[in-house]
Amino acid sequence: MKSLRDSRDGTQAAGDPPRGRHPRHAPPAAATERRIPGRRPGASRLQRWLGNSPLGLVLTAPYTAYVLVVFIIPFGVGVWMAFHDYFFTAPGVSVPHPFVGFDNFTEVLGEEKTQRAFANLGLFMAINIPLTVVLALALASALNAATRWRGFFRVAYYVPYVTASVATLAVWLFLFNGSGAVNNVLGPWAPDPSWLANRHLVMPLIAVYVTWKQLGFYILLYLAALQNVPKELHEAALTDGAGRWQAFRAVTLPAVRPVTSLVILLSIITAGQLFTEPFLLTGGGPSGASLTPALLVYQRGIEQGEPDAAAAIGLILVTGVLIIATVARRVMERD
Repeated sequence: MKSLRDSRDGTQAAGDPPRGRHPRHAPPAAATERRIPGRRPGASRLQRWLGNSPLGLVLTAPYTAYVLVVFIIPFGVGVWMAFHDYFFTAPGVSVPHPFVGFDNFTEVLGEEKTQRAFANLGLFMAINIPLTVVLALALASALNAATRWRGFFRVAYYVPYVTASVATLAVWLFLFNGSGAVNNVLGPWAPDPSWLANRHLVMPLIAVYVTWKQLGFYILLYLAALQNVPKELHEAALTDGAGRWQAFRAVTLPAVRPVTSLVILLSIITAGQLFTEPFLLTGGGPSGASLTPALLVYQRGIEQGEPDAAAAIGLILVTGVLIIATVARRVMERD
């Protein structure tokens, strides 16, 4: 009877097994917590922020300050300018800069010059990016298979990349102007008007120049990836009856796919920054055929004194580049 009464009252009889709902000797809460590897018990909040190696923060502090001063703060100021009526004033003069919302964006997007600049950039990317990937991979594969003069060709392809753009552009001006070496060789087959004065040829020519200028860097990236591909995979594919092109498609292309994604990403970023080449070769002409958004930002902000419109164009350019780069990365890195 006592056992029955105890069970009715919710108490546990002496011989009953433990119910486990309210254990009498529960382990302390700290013992049941999941410990994070590398973190000492009782670590202070400062130690959690600094981590186990505060020296790393000290070593990265100069570059962090550089990025903050040179990139983050100017970018924030540019975003602010894009949404305000902003113009340059004399030092010490304070004038109001009212908020205008998206008026600057509406204004610049409705201008034919802005539309032409972004269309030119699209044409440049359509030529430059596929040409860069194909030529860099083909030349890297050839250099990887070569046994003689490999070091010489690596240096030869890399020299244009490290050479100043002003020097290499002077060579291209000598080659492709109206009385240049290329037209002298072509003779009656030379284009009329000439290369840099032809609105149909000037942007493809700039795309070819940038491809040639940057090619050495991308070749080195592909060479590093190709040297990590096991030769046994190629030998196994050839043994199974695959041709060289089939082995290249089945073995090499999947192995260098991460590098291809990186090359495409860097090419997109380079295209968004296209300024020096059209500025020095043509100044954006003829008739805006080589005008780019980066060059248009310089013209509107510095030459014409409209920094708010220039900031709006720059923000549109940054947003477009980020969207294109994200889409390209998702497409290249999907399973």
